[in-house]
Amino acid sequence: MSNKVPSSFIVVIGFMLFALFFGAGNLIFPPMLGQSAGMNIWTANAGFLVTGVGLPLLGVLALGFSGKDDLQSLASRVHPVFGLVFTTVLYLAIGPLFAMPRTGNVSFEIGVKPFLPENSGPLPLLIFTIIFFTITCLLSLNPAKIVEIVGKILTPIKLTFIGILVVVAFVNPIGDFQAPAKDYTVQPFFNGFREGYLTMDTLASFVFGIIIINAIKEKGAKTKKQIMIVCGKATGIAAVILATIYTALSYMGASSVEKLGHLDNGGIILAKVSDYYFGAYGGILLGLMITVACITTSVGLVTSCSSYFHKLFPKLPYKTIAICLSIFSAIVANIGLTQLIAFSVPVMTAIYPLAIVLIFLTFLHSLFKGKAEVYQGSLLLTFIVSLFDGLNGAGIHISSINNFFNTILPLYEVGLGWIIPAIVGGFIGYAASILKFRLNHQVD
Repeated sequence: MSNKVPSSFIVVIGFMLFALFFGAGNLIFPPMLGQSAGMNIWTANAGFLVTGVGLPLLGVLALGFSGKDDLQSLASRVHPVFGLVFTTVLYLAIGPLFAMPRTGNVSFEIGVKPFLPENSGPLPLLIFTIIFFTITCLLSLNPAKIVEIVGKILTPIKLTFIGILVVVAFVNPIGDFQAPAKDYTVQPFFNGFREGYLTMDTLASFVFGIIIINAIKEKGAKTKKQIMIVCGKATGIAAVILATIYTALSYMGASSVEKLGHLDNGGIILAKVSDYYFGAYGGILLGLMITVACITTSVGLVTSCSSYFHKLFPKLPYKTIAICLSIFSAIVANIGLTQLIAFSVPVMTAIYPLAIVLIFLTFLHSLFKGKAEVYQGSLLLTFIVSLFDGLNGAGIHISSINNFFNTILPLYEVGLGWIIPAIVGGFIGYAASILKFRLNHQVD
């Protein structure tokens, strides 16, 4: 087999990577960002693209650069215990705690709720999530080719409809941009940056990256250089598509406020905008496509999470884990999309910086010769700061700590106070590794 990877395959990998990241849930955050940012939309969108597009694709490249076979192996460079805990928390976050329930919520908000009476109560969501996650579970227990076929057919159709929707929104905007709301009056870039956490794509990049790297290897790329070149081109293709769609959806959200007002979440915004332009038939079509897409995404999440936890606990059968995850996700989904997003904010705020720092340390690994102390010092100080950011996101404000961090840490007030500690912690860890080496040498 030739080591030369065909250009056509690189394009396929680029679209495959885009499809992996662009789940139905990713549709709901840019419109919400647009509504909140208003006239500051372009600055806020730039911040969102950093964490919603740039960092996830860097995560994929980091895996290719590391040469590791899975996330736990990569994270174990810090410490085996950290590798286990971080990987488990990540799978829980992109699985039953947030991402899996969100697939059911988004489907309900876009596909069902617009057609219900105003005060229909919690029963319709309960019935819908039971049906939704029952189907998810059955498909996960016996993963068939039909899931892959539906995904391949649905993705271009869904993107075509979304494309038509955003083109119409550009050509014939619902209204003018309004004044920014909430925190977007000041520092819109950093608020958009943090909003990108909610896509969870940087966390998912550690899982999706393995799929992409393995596909590239199977096609003939052998050396790290070859893998990185192909991976770089593929991520570039995915980046352009993702950035274009996110920007268009943000614009659509920003232009909708004048007529539709500020809405609770992005799912409602999409449904309302679709209804505004295309009426009930457009809403039905969008709802059906999003629902089937969400089921496909949910099956993928249940399958990957069940496989990981079965590997972690071999005595627990895969099918038992898949059933439990589906039931748990159905229960969590019934708290509602708006509440689920609000609950996920503090958790994402606390763990996302760890993922970001791990990505950059992976690229710098050879520079500090892979010393575990560098990883440990950098990630420890990062987590100390991001933990309090998470508590702030949960509404738990410890004023003495916040005042102290605001005094000594640049950008703490915008949720990026962990950057300087991450750098300082790395240098402290490097110094500690040198001291440890010298002490051990003296003993010898």
